[in-house]
Amino acid sequence: MSTIHTRHFSVEEANTLLDEIKPLIEEMIALKKKLDSKGYDVYNHQYFGGSGPNGKGAFPEEMERLVDIVRDISAEGVLIKGIDRGLIDFPHLRKTGEEVYLCWHHGEGEIQYWHTIPEGFSGRKNLDEL
Repeated sequence: MSTIHTRHFSVEEANTLLDEIKPLIEEMIALKKKLDSKGYDVYNHQYFGGSGPNGKGAFPEEMERLVDIVRDISAEGVLIKGIDRGLIDFPHLRKTGEEVYLCWHHGEGEIQYWHTIPEGFSGRKNLDEL
């Protein structure tokens, strides 16, 4: 069975890394709120597929920090699915060999949910069904 991701996390590994990156997730959410309040569309940033600094000529300092955080978290093999909510996924291989995502969002404790790749967040199931 082929996989999309090269790195896969056990639940324990994901929770350990989660403890390390939670402060970054909180900062990411705060930066997004600050940029929103300034009327800045982060998704128009070249890093997220846009073309430039929303006509301002330069990227706000908060945007550059946000990009650094996203790059740092992504470099660990973690997928950021929602900047606003701090929604992230950790690639995981089930015992069956199926590639799925361990799913977490800001405000939750340890990782408690997972979902198949096609189902996404709406298909979240409790870890005891993993």
